[in-house]
Amino acid sequence: MDLFNQNAQVMVPDHAEPKEALARTTMLCIAAHQDDTEIMAYHAIGECYGKEDEWFTSVIATDGAGSPRSGLYSEYTNEQMRLLRMREQNNAAIVGGYSMQIQLGYTSGQVKDPEQHDLTGDIIKILLVCKPKIVLTHNLADRHETHVSTALRTIFALRNIPDDVKPEKVYAMEVWRSLDWLNDEDKLIFDTAMHPNIANAVLGVFDSQICGGKRYDLAAIGRRRANATFLASHGVDRVEEAAYGMDITELMASDADPGEFISRRIDAFKNDVLSKIKNHW
Repeated sequence: MDLFNQNAQVMVPDHAEPKEALARTTMLCIAAHQDDTEIMAYHAIGECYGKEDEWFTSVIATDGAGSPRSGLYSEYTNEQMRLLRMREQNNAAIVGGYSMQIQLGYTSGQVKDPEQHDLTGDIIKILLVCKPKIVLTHNLADRHETHVSTALRTIFALRNIPDDVKPEKVYAMEVWRSLDWLNDEDKLIFDTAMHPNIANAVLGVFDSQICGGKRYDLAAIGRRRANATFLASHGVDRVEEAAYGMDITELMASDADPGEFISRRIDAFKNDVLSKIKNHW
């Protein structure tokens, strides 16, 4: 596949032809950084794991060069960090049985630049070959600017592909801000309890982050367990672990405003909080 960024890297864990690996993909995750996929899209990884008729592919937008580092990795240069982070992501793809791992290799600055169109172009190229049923990306209320920018580039790409290759659903997931605040009618609940050994393993390969002082492995699993328990105050747990998401399929429409979309959810949350106070004050 001829991508715009010459720094892009493609890896197929089972050594299938890249076009075949993309074409068999049913669930596609487009994330900003290495390990974002494993944090926000494990339900899709676990759903596809070991199956021949369902395949998961991960796309990472950035090159990992700007990752924080300490301890064993404190003296690593940006280039060493870039190579390490990309290798860790490929290891996660092998452990998780992904159909394909694509690392586009852009800098965070490029991802956040609305005038930088190569990233959108690469996503379009991937979508045209992949034709996934489900696309997952970051949510528009995420705290991390690069995450929000990746989601916006993904939305723009989805708008610019023919209707017959558009996915059935587009889901926005949680990383740098939990979606616990979403009202129940706006909240999607995904079971993440399958293959717990694989869930731990795909997070555990990111040693540069774990040893560097960021226990994403424990935090991601902890959030999923908390989501499952705190989902309903007057009922028993429906699942052992859960990830929250929101359905952003409507944003594939060219006239849909992403800002207005997320504002409606924020206003619904605000109104729910204020109504409870008003009712009991």
